[in-house]
Amino acid sequence: MEKNNRIFEKHIELDSPEEALSLLGACSCHGDLVERALSVDCETTAEGMVIRGPVRKKVEAAAQIFDRLHELCRDGTPVTEQLVRYLLDAALADTFSEAELFTPDLICVNAKGKPVLSKTAGQKNYIEAIRKHDLTFAIGPAGTGKTYLSVAMAVKAFRDHDVSRIILTRPAVEAGENLGFLPGDLQNKVDPYMRPLYDSLNDLMGYDAYHRHLERGEIEVSPLAYMRGRTLDDAFIILDEAQNSTREQMKMFLTRIGYNAKAVVTGDITQIDLPRSTRSGLADAAALLKNVEGIANIELTERDVVRNPLVQRIIRAYEKADEKRMKNRREGYKR
Repeated sequence: MEKNNRIFEKHIELDSPEEALSLLGACSCHGDLVERALSVDCETTAEGMVIRGPVRKKVEAAAQIFDRLHELCRDGTPVTEQLVRYLLDAALADTFSEAELFTPDLICVNAKGKPVLSKTAGQKNYIEAIRKHDLTFAIGPAGTGKTYLSVAMAVKAFRDHDVSRIILTRPAVEAGENLGFLPGDLQNKVDPYMRPLYDSLNDLMGYDAYHRHLERGEIEVSPLAYMRGRTLDDAFIILDEAQNSTREQMKMFLTRIGYNAKAVVTGDITQIDLPRSTRSGLADAAALLKNVEGIANIELTERDVVRNPLVQRIIRAYEKADEKRMKNRREGYKR
């Protein structure tokens, strides 16, 4: 049988060599990603870029990716490795039509002057939900930006004087450790649980500004138990790691929301540290309130992970194991 050595080509016209550099990245790091994943060759020419490969579908997918990157680049969006990986994953999963509509959304500028942008379509939907609703539930795996983006939206609302204070809270639930054996007073014991929130505020506001607002009482970071009995008016309120709240704690928190207040509840229901007999308040509330006016439910997936690509592979491996376990359990019930 004669071997087919046909090579398919796609041409992308660019306005300047600088555009080619932006698309392919320093030392062609972005081009290398696409080449390895799709088994194509990407070359620059005087007119633009040429993509070649033995499989038409993969050549067309690579062209789609670079066409979209070119459009975003023209609109002033920086082409990053994470953005390239996002479009590449979408192409490999045959969901490119959805990813192609995605345009990064500027949220605010951090303390170092860098723009904070939504990096996936799921993150953009999350940001839009926060803007349009008084209460937003965001459920998704680690690395999808649930906490950081909600804090960024809180900082933006505070800077714009839409609210007069930011309140961040978390359940102080032990995950195999015992709080009583940690050194220091109560605040020292709960500080490690609040560390991700401190880090986000420091990055977005800067150390001095954050501590200045903290001393004035305009920013509050505290365990969920401290919310009982309060009414939170004119505030942006975030309940983080909410999968570790009980049903009673969640009801208590949600009934604290006052006038001119916006609340965001985030969590990952695959990482619950509560006792097995205790139902997660996050899972319960998201299901109970999904059709209530003024409330949004956002589900982020492994496609929205913006950490090391290894995190996506880890999440997928766990999901496959969980699916296999559930399948075996169902088959066991049938017997």
